[in-house]
Amino acid sequence: MIFIICKVPKFACMYSNNSDNKLTEGEDYYLTPEGYKVFTEAYHLKRGYCCKSGCRHCPYGYDKKTGTLKK
Repeated sequence: MIFIICKVPKFACMYSNNSDNKLTEGEDYYLTPEGYKVFTEAYHLKRGYCCKSGCRHCPYGYDKKTGTLKK
């Protein structure tokens, strides 16, 4: 069994023995100086849906304050 510890919501961590789900640093995410994993716009588009968490690079235009999609 594989365990991955990250500072993002549990559903946002992709973990699997399947190499198709492997995240690539710099392409799918980057680490902040505080150690947080921030997903890129490319990752969100690859995932294919908005999680409505107010992500920093959300390509779907979700506004956490209003709870609406802008696009």
